[in-house]
Amino acid sequence: MTQLTRLLEADPPYLTDGGMETWLFFQQGFEAPLFAAIMLMEDDGARQALRRYFDGFLAMAEDAQTGFVLDTNTWRGCVEWAPQLGLSEDELLRLSCEAVKFAQRIRNDWKSRVPEILLNGVVGPAGDGYAPDQLPSAEQAQAMHGPQIGALARAGVDMISAITITNIAEAVGITRAAQSHRLPVIISFTVETDGRLPSGDLLGESIVAVDEATGTGPAYYMVNCAHPDHFRDAVETGSSWTSRIGGLRANASRLSHEELDVAEELDDGDPEEFGLLHAQLTQFLPNLRVVGGCCGTDHRHVGKVSQHLHYTAVS
Repeated sequence: MTQLTRLLEADPPYLTDGGMETWLFFQQGFEAPLFAAIMLMEDDGARQALRRYFDGFLAMAEDAQTGFVLDTNTWRGCVEWAPQLGLSEDELLRLSCEAVKFAQRIRNDWKSRVPEILLNGVVGPAGDGYAPDQLPSAEQAQAMHGPQIGALARAGVDMISAITITNIAEAVGITRAAQSHRLPVIISFTVETDGRLPSGDLLGESIVAVDEATGTGPAYYMVNCAHPDHFRDAVETGSSWTSRIGGLRANASRLSHEELDVAEELDDGDPEEFGLLHAQLTQFLPNLRVVGGCCGTDHRHVGKVSQHLHYTAVS
């Protein structure tokens, strides 16, 4: 049985981390252009902070006796971002490889205590994850994301996760790029306060469309960078497509993407409520296999999710 197969059959779900970027930039005081945590890969202080960050989440997985999906800090590593970050494409791809090495060292230090740790190569949208101005075709998306996915594959990740994806075509292109490198891929859509993708497409219709275009290519789908209230109605009233949602990485805040984009202070919401809302969502998501957090969340929020899903019986 492969690691991915064990994840897909996990009950209760595996854990993953929270809002890495908001934790680094708002709570720890680090700075990087364009919210690009990958730029901190060669900052010793940031690496030490990230080590503490992941150690805290892995300790939760150890206590809960569950597996862990260990992300690379490569969300803004698509080569399309290289000019805006002041790097060459090769330099940006090198940082993706360094991020994999960093994660591998963390996994090696924890593998005796948390045996099931999947090394997850993270990719993000080639454009703005909150307000996509130009939507690529599937072919364009595959070409844009292919170099980073190839670099992550060669560096040794177990899987690819595309986080905060705003549209169907980019999801299709990323899926095909991962398939070309024989890597399992997870597509994580973000939604606005009305439960629709920033492109305007319905969540369920987007999942069905990507499955149809890729031969059910993604191992599963996730929803991230949205408060549970923003997508609860969609999954509560959804049909068979809800069985394809295997992960949740929600925001702590109920603010819209537009409001979050201009926020000068972190809205960390209510961790206890955050955990309870996830317990309620499990009633509508029968195949939920991975839980963590996104913007504004940290160890408190994921800890409360774990408390509700790993230690408390949900009625």
